[in-house]
Amino acid sequence: MKKNVVAPSVGESITEVSILKWARKNGEAVKTGELLLEIESDKATVEIVAEATGVLQILKEAGQMIPIGEIVGVIDDAATATASSSAGAPPPLPSKAGPGAPPPLPGSAPVAASAAAPAADTDHSMSPAVRKAVTEQNLDVSKIPGTAKDGRVTKGDVQQYAAGGTPAAASTPQAAAPQAQGTAPVALQGTQPARATPAAPAYTMREGDRRVPMTMLRARIAERLVQAQHNAAILTTFNEADMGPINELRTKHKDAFKTKHGVPLSFMSFFTKASIEALKQIPEVNATVDGRDVIHHDYYDVGIAVGTERGLVVPVLRGADKMSWVDMEKKIGELAIKGRDGKLSIADMSGGTFTISNGGVYGSLLSTPILNAPQSGILGMHKIQDRPMAVDGKVVIRPMMYLALSYDHRLIDGKGAVTFLVVLKDFLEHPEKLKLEY
Repeated sequence: MKKNVVAPSVGESITEVSILKWARKNGEAVKTGELLLEIESDKATVEIVAEATGVLQILKEAGQMIPIGEIVGVIDDAATATASSSAGAPPPLPSKAGPGAPPPLPGSAPVAASAAAPAADTDHSMSPAVRKAVTEQNLDVSKIPGTAKDGRVTKGDVQQYAAGGTPAAASTPQAAAPQAQGTAPVALQGTQPARATPAAPAYTMREGDRRVPMTMLRARIAERLVQAQHNAAILTTFNEADMGPINELRTKHKDAFKTKHGVPLSFMSFFTKASIEALKQIPEVNATVDGRDVIHHDYYDVGIAVGTERGLVVPVLRGADKMSWVDMEKKIGELAIKGRDGKLSIADMSGGTFTISNGGVYGSLLSTPILNAPQSGILGMHKIQDRPMAVDGKVVIRPMMYLALSYDHRLIDGKGAVTFLVVLKDFLEHPEKLKLEY
């Protein structure tokens, strides 16, 4: 009996995913509950496990875009595993470049070669989404150079071909004007909603250029950042805090804290606790603009921006105001590990009311963070650096950090933003007010 492996629904409004990687090989025996593959949506990575025991037949390769519900593999309990599973990868599709195609130029992407001599894409090599798009727009798929593995045509290739006449991968000096300096990369166009405005000129590929499609997560990040700048009046105000008192408090308690609870006492918990106190005094920073209404949140779900190899993700500490120091440190550590390993779920990253971003871990001295829509405020932490400061009429060296609050000026006036940072600074420079208990 054969059991289909299908791309599951991973969230509301998500219609397609991409296969991030297969954990098993074609022709390999698998058991119920074993990890088969990881799929990626524009929000999170999801693991798919085997629902039956048998031999795996892979139908869709890593890197392909898959509509929700499509069959990506089959588990056959009557089949026999191949003798060498390492040789059991799915057979490669015929190259679209053809046997007579010249070898690619050094440093050029394989996609350029496939674009030079496209061949017709057969029905079995097109996903349902591509087939539907081609049929609806009455296009000849053989004229659309593909950018996916083995020269396959993706839905993005079809959309770009229909919008501009030729996709970026096939552009030549004669077919496309050079991209003007400062123009947004054409790869971003596929992530934007369809607009009536003309498409930007395609980038002219040169020897030494490599074209790599954005991951779904990277494309989603790009879309949300542009959306935030278009839909909010973003302004940033700055202050600075003397981190000496927190350093002294951490030095005094961090060893006992870790020995007792097994987690470190980090700067992030101090900033989260201090931010909540500031949000209580300036509640509009914790609110959301919805049309001509303001939605006030009487709870504090604080997003903690985490940089990963796949891009920036923002898991949320739910009910952060009700967390003890120990619970907060444990949750921050748990989310950081899940982010690093690509295990964050959509639920982990949904519903935050305010965000904290720590660019200081990478050495950033000052920045202007972009809002995490639909939130109205985001706090930027930065590198702690010794600087000469005037204290009681004397110049002394103090460990200082610049603080940046980006906020939606439609809702928050300058007075509120400045007051938020003043309150935050006061709690950071007098951390005893935060009542460290463990």
